[in-house]
Amino acid sequence: MEPAGAPLQGCGPAREAEEPPGSPALPADEPQGNQPAGAPPGEGEPPAAAGRERERGRRGAGPQGPPGRPARGRGRRVQGRRGGEEGGRAARRPRVTVDSSKAKTSLEALKISLRQLRWKEVRMMKDSDPSWKPTFIVKPDGGCQGDGIYLIKDPNDIRLTGSIQSRPAVVQEYICKPLLVDKLKFDIRLYVLLKSLEPLEIYIAKDGLSRFCTEPYQEPTLKNLHQVFMHLTNYSLNIHSGNFIHSDNVNTGSKRTFSSILCRLSSRGADVKKLWSDIISLVIKTIIALTPELKVYYQSDIPAGKPGPTCFQILGFDILLMKNLKPMLLEVNANPSMRIEHEQELSPGVFENVPSPVDEEVKVAVIRDTLRLVDPQKKKRKDIQCQTLEHVSEANEELLDAGPADRPEYDTTKSPEAGLPSLCLKQVFPKYAKQFNYLRLVDRVAALFIRFLGVKGTTKLGPTGFRTFIRNCKLSNSNFSMASVDILYIDITRRWNSMGIDHKESGMCLQAFVEAFFCLAQKKYKSLPLHEQVASLIHFCEYHLAALDEKRLVCGRAIVDRRSAGVPCQADGLHLTPGAYTPLLNRMAAASKFADYRSHRY
Repeated sequence: MEPAGAPLQGCGPAREAEEPPGSPALPADEPQGNQPAGAPPGEGEPPAAAGRERERGRRGAGPQGPPGRPARGRGRRVQGRRGGEEGGRAARRPRVTVDSSKAKTSLEALKISLRQLRWKEVRMMKDSDPSWKPTFIVKPDGGCQGDGIYLIKDPNDIRLTGSIQSRPAVVQEYICKPLLVDKLKFDIRLYVLLKSLEPLEIYIAKDGLSRFCTEPYQEPTLKNLHQVFMHLTNYSLNIHSGNFIHSDNVNTGSKRTFSSILCRLSSRGADVKKLWSDIISLVIKTIIALTPELKVYYQSDIPAGKPGPTCFQILGFDILLMKNLKPMLLEVNANPSMRIEHEQELSPGVFENVPSPVDEEVKVAVIRDTLRLVDPQKKKRKDIQCQTLEHVSEANEELLDAGPADRPEYDTTKSPEAGLPSLCLKQVFPKYAKQFNYLRLVDRVAALFIRFLGVKGTTKLGPTGFRTFIRNCKLSNSNFSMASVDILYIDITRRWNSMGIDHKESGMCLQAFVEAFFCLAQKKYKSLPLHEQVASLIHFCEYHLAALDEKRLVCGRAIVDRRSAGVPCQADGLHLTPGAYTPLLNRMAAASKFADYRSHRY
């Protein structure tokens, strides 16, 4: 589907007070699979991630679960990009050998082996399926504005000279069949507000930017791989093209509003409401993947106990549309540009900053409404306004018998936001939380990790904290001793620390803890699928920790009561009053429900 031609008449810029065509609506996808009715969130098999985010750059992404490490003594077939066909192909692959003879240390040998294995995997897939002729896009880690990005056809063409050795890169499969408008490739920049982590609040802008390439698109070949103005949509690159068009109209030019694209698609019969639904699902799933690690760093930097959100973040989501209008996540920018002007060359070497109407319409609204949502004085002003309305109501009742000329006039409608347009940011979470809470398993694992960190400000779990986690959750037994716990901790922690770049503090990082948690789940619930293994272990740990917290609370209250009554503690333990047993009776009821739930699952 390649919409072409001039913009439609009557499709002007979307007003901030109105919703653009296909405004964000309820996401269409809901939990599917074998999730029983009434089961807690996280008990069903998760559906495939929206968009199959092949081209997404994992710059700063949160933990995605442990690496694919097969359980000992049994093989596991993983279905890849092509489903069962890919699984069958994997079974026919020959053994792979790597050359690490040039490594001086075991750590260097490991890194060389991993690098060679990844590319040999790609070569074997190409050899076994001649019809698969992928193009890869290479993005230097931590880069921005298209700096250093290039395309390759063969893994051997990756540039390993110069500074790239000390600068890791993200390699993704290039999407060769994007949706075109006026025969040009384009991507979408949508702004997403992460208002708070606990509770999780996500807002998405109702309008965004559409950034166009400046040369007609052709599928990548060896002859046109170097033509960045054809393949890369980065504004900072295309602005240097002679074909770049600065326009005062949001419907034309090399940078347009996303609502203008939706208007064109809608006129051709496209289902833009479903498109918005898919985009919302993509955004929520991506942020759910990011939040576990964000929470770890949040608790290390933000003082505990402060009411309300103490920070927020505006994220830039770069999304590419396929020909079938399927959104594909390219990357998430933690620090998106909020510039609303561009440089215009008046004469050789003389430049002037000229306002950009498109940037101004989208970005000013995002910043303005972000400040309106996170304003800490907003609640206080609402309380004052309510009190004022109460006083006005009482005064009106006292003056019911007074004449119209004697009554004072009260302006109850005046507020600081009375003259502002309606919000351009729409809440999508927790509004649609019910559809996506089943995906928050790793988020709950991160909560366990944070609980046992111990020292404020740290982001890694020490061996004592890991042992305490095992002991408090009652995960050790005759078949899994504390010595085995120490071995598991050392094995996983050492491997993750050897792959990481943060050596400022020692200990187990969140990703390593997630892998250890998955290993524990596989040991404890061998007969269940992996997703149910992890969900069951989370329920098991949360139950025992809740019981432990309540036991401590009951004992603490009993001690306070004894001290206030002047009764010395008995040598044979605490003698609790009947009232102190009430919470424990509730806990016994919870235990009964948990046992029923476990028997139902088996």
